[in-house]
Amino acid sequence: MSDKNIANTSKMSDDAIIKTIGDFIKHHRLEKNITQKELSEKAGINRTTLAELESGRRCQLLTLIQVLRMLDKLYIFDEFEIKQRISPIKLAELEMNKRQRATSNKEDKNRKKSDW
Repeated sequence: MSDKNIANTSKMSDDAIIKTIGDFIKHHRLEKNITQKELSEKAGINRTTLAELESGRRCQLLTLIQVLRMLDKLYIFDEFEIKQRISPIKLAELEMNKRQRATSNKEDKNRKKSDW
């Protein structure tokens, strides 16, 4: 796989993105020295389905996940994780509300002291 820069995927067509995914799969399969037959059996799919995926034809998402799992490349889905982000303004407000110092424990003056 040549070093393709797909940083600007928003300008790529759907078919171009699918082709890039197919190239990615094929590159990593060959890098691991696995035949299409071996990978398709491990992934539980038909060999022709894998061949179509590698050639840039459309496939089901489940098929893609199964193949990526067998190639140990599921990390690419890490970007789909929804992370709770806090705004800088909210963070500043929280910092301002943090306790700055401890208060002493003054005894209640109305409370009667014990004779003990």
